[in-house]
Amino acid sequence: MNAADVRRSLRAALEHEPLVNVHRDRIEIDFNDGVATLSGEVADVAAKRRTLELAAALPPVRAIVDRLHVRPVEAMGDGAIADHVVDALTGDSVFDRCGIRRRVRGECTEVRPTRGDGEPWWTEIRVEDGVVTLDGDVPSLSHKRLAGALAWWVPGTRDVVNGLGVEPEEQDTDQEIVDGLLLVLEKDPIVDASQIRASCKASVVTLEGLARSDAEREAAEFDAWALFGVDRVVNRIDVRKTGVPWEHAIESRS
Repeated sequence: MNAADVRRSLRAALEHEPLVNVHRDRIEIDFNDGVATLSGEVADVAAKRRTLELAAALPPVRAIVDRLHVRPVEAMGDGAIADHVVDALTGDSVFDRCGIRRRVRGECTEVRPTRGDGEPWWTEIRVEDGVVTLDGDVPSLSHKRLAGALAWWVPGTRDVVNGLGVEPEEQDTDQEIVDGLLLVLEKDPIVDASQIRASCKASVVTLEGLARSDAEREAAEFDAWALFGVDRVVNRIDVRKTGVPWEHAIESRS
């Protein structure tokens, strides 16, 4: 297959993917020597993840270069995005033991130093063109996943590159994904986590339970898609009452 064949095959696959709108989303793919480079802009993190997965499943593709971004819910400058992520991390007691650094346009500011008791954990937040990159080390995989979700909650975020390491190192499992998701759902002001059950098998998350509105149901699914290590989300949450529009729900997190 040449590059044109790969483009046609991906478009055909995306035509049958309900999470992706090929007539609205702008998806470009270059293919060379087994490497597919995806760029452009899609509606949300779910569309991004599914597009990458479908591209990776094409027979000639051996590697993916991800330059695909998400359309922001709200136009926001890099400094404002960084401020929101910093506020989210420093305002959450889960990260009390972590030092925080902020880097925008090459300028690095130490927001909170690492503790003086020998604990090495710190997180650097870097934002460029709406893309949030998280670097450093955190105490657990749940910390890593929560930090990524908090960055995705900022309405201006176009992508999150979660490069956080875990110290001491932990083995990732489906149960670790569930543990991280439950933590994120508990932190989400839109979601009543007590009414939602989550399971995971082979990195595919299934959500069940009850939601008070479509916005809450979508927020829970968004939280699952936003997690590092999740390949797919099956949303079986039932809605008992309509609520606020999704766009307003997203804005209420920041």
